[in-house]
Amino acid sequence: MALANKFMSAKFNKADFKLIDNWTYAIASDGDLMEGVSQEAASIAGHNQLGKLIVFYDDNSITIDGSTDLSFSDDVKKRFESYGWNVFVVDDVNDLEKLRGAVKKAKSDEAKPNLIITKTHIGFGSPNKQDTSGVHGAPLGDEEIRATKENLGWEYEESFFVPDEVKEHFKNIVEEGAKKEEEWNKLFESYNQKYPEEGKLFEELIQGNFGSEWEKQIPSFDNYGDAIATRKISEQVINSIAGLLPTMLGGSADLAASNNTTIKDGGNFSADNPTGRNIFYGIREHGMGGIMNGMSLYGGIIPFGGTFLIFSDYMRGSIRLAALSHFKVIYIFTHDSVGLGEDGPTHQPVEQLAALRAIPNLVVIRPSDANETAEAWRAAVKEKDNPVAILLTRQSIPVINRTKYESAQNVSKGAYVIKDTDDNPELILISTGSEVSVTLEAAEKLEVEGFKTRVVSMPSWELFERQSDDYKKSVLPPSVKKRISVEAGIKQGWEKYIGDEGVAISIETFGLSAPYKKVFEHFGITAENIVEEAKSLLGK
Repeated sequence: MALANKFMSAKFNKADFKLIDNWTYAIASDGDLMEGVSQEAASIAGHNQLGKLIVFYDDNSITIDGSTDLSFSDDVKKRFESYGWNVFVVDDVNDLEKLRGAVKKAKSDEAKPNLIITKTHIGFGSPNKQDTSGVHGAPLGDEEIRATKENLGWEYEESFFVPDEVKEHFKNIVEEGAKKEEEWNKLFESYNQKYPEEGKLFEELIQGNFGSEWEKQIPSFDNYGDAIATRKISEQVINSIAGLLPTMLGGSADLAASNNTTIKDGGNFSADNPTGRNIFYGIREHGMGGIMNGMSLYGGIIPFGGTFLIFSDYMRGSIRLAALSHFKVIYIFTHDSVGLGEDGPTHQPVEQLAALRAIPNLVVIRPSDANETAEAWRAAVKEKDNPVAILLTRQSIPVINRTKYESAQNVSKGAYVIKDTDDNPELILISTGSEVSVTLEAAEKLEVEGFKTRVVSMPSWELFERQSDDYKKSVLPPSVKKRISVEAGIKQGWEKYIGDEGVAISIETFGLSAPYKKVFEHFGITAENIVEEAKSLLGK
């Protein structure tokens, strides 16, 4: 959120108008600072001098297992100072004057993020459980609540009671907030009068209205038969639309040249260039995912970030939170299968695609060629309420001949008939990504031998499930029981689409190191093997 603040304020603020002037506050616990993602995020914040950020560290020295001494001896102050943060220590969190003083000092230096270490007591006031792990995850209980109230001098007998002075305090806060909102609205009105274009753009972006002009810039590809990696096509699409999406910010976990995520004329985001649109996250996948979530939540920004599909595991927590929270973020996962070749099984994803599909609300799109990749980007930018993962190839794959096969425009529907037979099909082949062109080759061979074969390209299960029952039945007629799925990953989940009589050509083990065509041959991702499996399924 602090990164978004730095970008948006640099983009929209004027010498005479501080339109965006907020601070971002966070509270972190001992456990939060043990997690590796805290190191990733704090390092990025310090490096980029995200100065309008204040983190309160609730230092109570207790976790569920007991004292933090069991597992934690970091000098947190030195650690954050090494990241380039200002660090302040408040020995007693209830010393409000000292706490206010620390905040005031933090706000005096906008060149560095700030950590305020507050010494606290978990279960404060409890005579028997204060400063113990017993109060960490369990209620005090009625007897200890009575003892705590007595110890703190709480004079009210009711089990839950809000005193009038507390109500009055919060009423004043509401009134103060309303007054500040009214002041800001007047500021924005004046801003609009002096800078009408910027004002209109700001308002539309904050409302999530990115217009439609960008769609006209999405390229189409008619170099049929040429082989090109979809990661490279993605880069072309990004750069074709970036000019009309001025707050689309991209980045990569130290793999920009491999993920092809660079906005070529966008400049690099840094402390000295806060309007740069290319963010260098370093080798910090989880931190990247969390920061993208914060930018989305801040508003006005379309964040996208790239890494290899295999490394999606490192950022799964952030992806899951994005899906749970309905954040608009776009993940670019390249090197999407064993087709990446010689890097071998440590880098070859086989279960990651299924794992991403298992996350509720996450839209996963695995395009089959250049034109499906362009349409995947269209769908991703237009997606309002959910994160989108686009899975792309490292290896070059053919641009499918759209004069012979169906247009890619139905990518937005998740699945469509890319090749049909003249009569009712007796067999349906379903595939995704790089395997679609292989499946089409197999279908042509089967047609020559007289088998009535339909091919369905299914780039997104999630988008397909949004369609009407009539549409879904038109693509996958219930009457056609003989079905084969072809995907270079585990079978898990395909049972829903191939049914009891279907067959899955899949990979149920780890990959191996070899040129990608050899790897595909080894695992049966070939036209010849698909034909063989089809004949066996049809009893021919």
